[in-house]
Amino acid sequence: MIEKDNAERKKIVISGSSKLQENLKYWINYFKNLNYEILDYPKYIEPSEYEKNLPIVYKKFYTALENTDVYFLMNEDKNGIKGYIGASSIAELTYVVILNLIHNKNIKIYILNMPSEEVLSYDEVKHWLDLGWIKIFDKSKISKTI
Repeated sequence: MIEKDNAERKKIVISGSSKLQENLKYWINYFKNLNYEILDYPKYIEPSEYEKNLPIVYKKFYTALENTDVYFLMNEDKNGIKGYIGASSIAELTYVVILNLIHNKNIKIYILNMPSEEVLSYDEVKHWLDLGWIKIFDKSKISKTI
C-alpha cells in the first residue's frame, strides 16, 4: 500500500517504456491527484537527439531515484508481452533495490503488473517479489487521504 505521511508530500519516480506516453499521462495524473510530487518519469527522446540527450536524461533520472520515496514501474503490456520490462527499466528497478539494500534507503518499490515469463528479467523480478523487496501495485490499497 502506498501511504502518505501527513508531514510532507511523498515523492515518486515513475519508470517504464518511454514509448508508452499515453499510459504515462494516465499515471502522472493519477499520482498528481493523490498529491504526489513527481520527481521524474520516462520522456520520449527524438532519435536524432538520442545520443546527445541520453547522458543528461540518465543523470537526472538516476538522481531522482536517489531522492524518491516511491518507485513505480509502469510495466504495461507492450509488443504483445504482458507486463513488459525493458533493459532500462530493469536497470532502474535494480538500482532502487540496491539503494535500499546497501544505502539503507526505504524506498517503496511497486510494479504495475507481474511480468510474463517472456520478459528476460522475469526470474529476478519474481525472486524480489517473493523476498518482499518489491510489490505488485494494488490501486484498491492506496490511501485516499494522500
